[in-house]
Amino acid sequence: MTNDVASHHNQPSVDQTDRLVPINLRQTGPTPVELLISTRIRKSPYWHLSMAAGCWRAEVYNRVYHPRGYVRPADGGAMAEYEALVNDVTLWNVAVERQIRVNGPDAAAFVNFVITRDAMKIPVMRARYVILCNEKGGILNDPVLLRIADDEFWFSISDSDLALWLQGVKVGQPFDVDIAEIDVAPVQIQGPRSVDLMVDLIGPELADLPSYGLLEATVAGLPVVVSQTGFTGEKGYEIYLRDATLHAEELWHAVLEAGRPHHLAVIAPAHHRRVAAGILSWGQDMDAETLPFQVNLGYQVPRTKEAGYIGKAALERARALVEAGTPPFSTIMVGMQVGGRPIDDYAPDFWLVRQRADGDPIGYLTSPWWSPELGTNIALGYVPVELSAVGTVLAVDLPDRFADVPGRPVGAEVVEVPFRPSVNPNTRERLKQRGLDSAV
Repeated sequence: MTNDVASHHNQPSVDQTDRLVPINLRQTGPTPVELLISTRIRKSPYWHLSMAAGCWRAEVYNRVYHPRGYVRPADGGAMAEYEALVNDVTLWNVAVERQIRVNGPDAAAFVNFVITRDAMKIPVMRARYVILCNEKGGILNDPVLLRIADDEFWFSISDSDLALWLQGVKVGQPFDVDIAEIDVAPVQIQGPRSVDLMVDLIGPELADLPSYGLLEATVAGLPVVVSQTGFTGEKGYEIYLRDATLHAEELWHAVLEAGRPHHLAVIAPAHHRRVAAGILSWGQDMDAETLPFQVNLGYQVPRTKEAGYIGKAALERARALVEAGTPPFSTIMVGMQVGGRPIDDYAPDFWLVRQRADGDPIGYLTSPWWSPELGTNIALGYVPVELSAVGTVLAVDLPDRFADVPGRPVGAEVVEVPFRPSVNPNTRERLKQRGLDSAV
């Protein structure tokens, strides 16, 4: 792939007529710059602890500095971190998942109005993966929603400022609720030995915590909420520390100490494993111009929810068009097996997809990674709806570092998602296992 600036036009052959702001498909390749640390961006309570643990690169997520690498490339890089995740247990700084609390007498009604799923069916001390959409049906955020009490919910948000949206929705609406960010910062404990570590840290009752279950507990004498959730498909938990700006060190060091017998490693969020599980990343795989039906999140739009919610009319119209075979979008997300050499680090560009090696670009990858278990590169990406069937053969432009032959596209094939079974399957996987259609 050339770095000639003159060739950096956005790809006009990729149909993005259904978007107001097209995805930037210019292929710039790596453009290293130094991350400026300033007071404009927030440092999480665990930031200095991540630095002490060897963090060497970071990005910004939810206006918070986000650690994205601990093992240096010379020592195995992201794939060494992957091995720690799938074989032992890992600690992640995920304080960028800012916690937005909605509480008050009308909390359940308000939450039901802003999410597509039925909030009234969420029991106290249970969590759910949910989406919030705008009036056009575009996905604004895909948080984990924790129901702490009858009248208290926490949105553990992905990378968009949901607090402002929720506060704006409340204006002029008859909901008696308070909406604010709270001083709660999570860490994730992920990997096959996570349950052993967590039992040592919390107690034997932790072993009975179900998927998406919540538990009030203490760590080092500090109050926390624990959930059995994560970003991997592996067994895993999140620890939500209250008053995190005061007590981050005590929690972090308690986890490190409990992890010693279990070969705990501090790593960055493992996008290579979440891709294999078919877990999406907001801002990378979808955004506010993406409909749920484009990204296999149709199950998040129940047919049986009677109560009105933001985006309901647009989503019902979109579902009717999808079922009629005339979807209101030109491209759809699919999973692909991709040829070439192992993609062992993050892609700096949305790499282009072609129908054939000598054809024009017709789509793009959003999340490509090497899968050691499958022995191939895997990716999520967008292709024209008519080329989305499993088994469709395509071609993908990869940088020379990963291409079999420099400058020549590699072969690719549309495959089913998830790419491999998850130890802790998400709702979409469970629906698929039951033979239910989760697409629409």
